[in-house]
Amino acid sequence: MTSANAASNATSNATSNASELYRRISADGELTQALFRQALQDPSGALGRIVEIGAAEGLPVTVDEVRDHLASVDDSATRQWLIKARGGL
Repeated sequence: MTSANAASNATSNATSNASELYRRISADGELTQALFRQALQDPSGALGRIVEIGAAEGLPVTVDEVRDHLASVDDSATRQWLIKARGGL
């Protein structure tokens, strides 16, 4: 495997992990609300918590990967969530 292929696979896995993690968090209304409340008061803490959840779920992501994924999501509920909690997201 070339280094370009390895980098592409790593990017693909990170995108896949962030997408699946977003899906899992979105499916848990209580967790989503807790993260939203945290994001209103401590945006970087909320991002750190999302990274921790990803690690616990076997879906490792970085803060930048979470930000990138959220920026790519095209649904009104997510957009509104981001507008309200955009302080660090």
